Amino acid sequence: AQLVESGGGLVQPGGSLKLSCKVPESIFWQYNMKWYRRAPGKQNEEVAAITTDGRDYVYGSAQGRFGISRDNLNDILYLHMHDLRSEDTATYYCNGGPHWGQGTQVTVSS
Repeated sequence: AQLVESGGGLVQPGGSLKLSCKVPESIFWQYNMKWYRRAPGKQNEEVAAITTDGRDYVYGSAQGRFGISRDNLNDILYLHMHDLRSEDTATYYCNGGPHWGQGTQVTVSS
């Protein structure tokens, strides 16, 4: 099973990005889906989560700026990021249970 993230890149402070994660159907419907990030020299941080029935949660400094959603027809997980800051620079990972994507890099810099 493979989770495939996309949508990362370089963005200026205050900008927006939308990350996508294509998820195998069996995983998408078995697990609550999550986004994590890992900044250089830091531990994994859970950014947002969404349950199979659509209840969504955003954590920490991402609250008020990020949103998580799911496309139930196409088994795609999204992370909507706004008002990006330099401290949001990290590799972002899609997660479902024991399954992880390869990560997509987000760099916030002017």
